[in-house]
Amino acid sequence: MTPFTVNYTGDYLDEHGNLTVPEIALDLYAGKPFLAQGFLTEQSPRPGDAAYWDQLYSLEVTPEQVARSEAIVIFRPWVRASAFARGAGRLTVIGRAGTGIDKLDLAACTENDVAVFNAPDTLTHATASSAFLFILALAKRPTEQERLVHRSRWDLQPRTMGVDLPGKVLGIVGLGASGRELARLMRPWDMEIIAYSPRASADDAKALGVRLVPSLDELLEHSDFVSLHNRLDASTRGTIGAEHFARMKRSAYFINVARGEIVREPELIEALRDGVIAGAGLDVFEHEPIPANHPLTAFENVILTPHWLPSTRDAARLTMVNMSNGILRVAQGLAPENVVNPKVLDRPGFKAKLARFATNRSS
Repeated sequence: MTPFTVNYTGDYLDEHGNLTVPEIALDLYAGKPFLAQGFLTEQSPRPGDAAYWDQLYSLEVTPEQVARSEAIVIFRPWVRASAFARGAGRLTVIGRAGTGIDKLDLAACTENDVAVFNAPDTLTHATASSAFLFILALAKRPTEQERLVHRSRWDLQPRTMGVDLPGKVLGIVGLGASGRELARLMRPWDMEIIAYSPRASADDAKALGVRLVPSLDELLEHSDFVSLHNRLDASTRGTIGAEHFARMKRSAYFINVARGEIVREPELIEALRDGVIAGAGLDVFEHEPIPANHPLTAFENVILTPHWLPSTRDAARLTMVNMSNGILRVAQGLAPENVVNPKVLDRPGFKAKLARFATNRSS
């Protein structure tokens, strides 16, 4: 039997050391005597430390944490090249609990013989249904109408009349898993659905009832609702800005459940302030978390959620089951599924690390 330690990043815990996400599938490790599980508590909040929440999305995995782990499961922290300053003699695998891998230096992981796997499909429905919720809420304007009730301003009813979705045009940017699922969810609403997605198949899009358009500009000009579902990488970072909002209808709404860094946020704020677009639904932001006095919080026609809307209990459990199963495979000398740096699998250093744990298959 070869001991194997998996550590979860400390942001899974609250200031009292309790789990913040109740279902992270630790039960799947039961009966595996070779596996020890812990938390990187240096990344956990301390009682009374209000500043912790301002730096939540800038936490990093450190060389010391790498040195005491065979596996690390990442919630929010970054894995930069500096995490391997002392090498990665023990660390064999990193599980990214979600889809996005933009906060992990994959080249550094590969160079240090560390496989990275994610859970690419577990948030597909949760993300798409979040976009659907934004679309319906922006159309029907319940948040604005709720404020009227709380203020007892029923006289302002006519100012918050919404619109219906049949006959409107939905433009999806990025026809990957969540974009396709959004198209499926919107099909019964009798909308025209178009998409800009350079790598998508026209035949696959047609089967979904989606018409591919040749350019982002054409999508923006024709859509009543624009929903971002593309991934964040060097080619998409900061690519949506003033010139794009200017092409949208003044009656159109902008939705982002992808990544905040895709959008030049000051230009989005300016477009909202000047009435260039009708409103927005945002679950992600350029810099997170945003402060209470952020300019976006001043708009009544903008719905904001804290990068958490797709994080349902069902999706969390499914994601963490994927994490536990992947960790168990590595702990028994097998490569995990959904490896996002596949070149590492052929490296002699990684193969040697993995081979150490083959004896655990009989434990």
